[in-house]
Amino acid sequence: MIRRFGLLYLLLFINGISIAQSSEIFKVEYSSLPNSDSGTNTSRYRVLLNVPIKVGLENYMVLGSDFSLINFESTKEYPFDDSELNKLYIIDLNVGYILKLNEEWRFVGIVTPRLASNFVNGIEGEDFKLNLTATIWKEKKDADKPFRLIVGLTYNSTTGLPVPLPLINYHKRFHRNWSYSLGIPRTDLRYHISEKHTLQMALFLDGYFVNVQNDILLPDGELGSSLSLSAVVSAIGYQYNISKRMSFYGIFGYTLSQQGLLRNDKREKVYILNVDKSGGVYWKAGFKVSIF
Repeated sequence: MIRRFGLLYLLLFINGISIAQSSEIFKVEYSSLPNSDSGTNTSRYRVLLNVPIKVGLENYMVLGSDFSLINFESTKEYPFDDSELNKLYIIDLNVGYILKLNEEWRFVGIVTPRLASNFVNGIEGEDFKLNLTATIWKEKKDADKPFRLIVGLTYNSTTGLPVPLPLINYHKRFHRNWSYSLGIPRTDLRYHISEKHTLQMALFLDGYFVNVQNDILLPDGELGSSLSLSAVVSAIGYQYNISKRMSFYGIFGYTLSQQGLLRNDKREKVYILNVDKSGGVYWKAGFKVSIF
């Protein structure tokens, strides 16, 4: 039970609280997680757009969408037809509100309806998920050592857990050339060579959880109703800052662990697609416009 809770908690962070910690207004990204030893290769195309709308003196509503196309390719034979798993989709609609509480604190609430599926039969009820996030956000940009703190709660219907779970992220520029971020799903250390160039070392979670239409009948009689991938990645990266808000970036690393699973309608593991403890090559590159 404890092991199952831990895995679901990991999936929650991968799929949910990255929304709360995201600072991007616009992003186009490609990522690849190939691993020939396991017989699977996963690549993802992602486009994100968030539009802030001023609704008060210093309050904002945020409307946006996050679209991912995932290519799940297999180089080995499974004891079932995996052709309907080749294309997977995740579509988020983000509705957020940023409320200024005082000079130091802001409240951020986010409602994220999600469609996550292979969509071979169009849209079905099981494709729909819901993420809810409520955080408070403190930032001091003009301090000698600028910092940002985000704490709150998040609920993700993907996990099947009936209660909100805590989240936290802390970022600090502790030296003119150095900064770090502590949190989940990402922790990193950055060296700011100049205003234009930044190097980083990062440890982060990646993955997805999608509904599988036309349940897959397995040899033991179980049905695979959803597919999940979770990975822990250690990486190095480079970012070229076009301006204070716009940048190109690239990240290259290895998976410290990786697991792809088919799950039944109770989200229990019914088939292991791949398990790799280390060594999978991971890379991604993109362009983004951020609020900080």
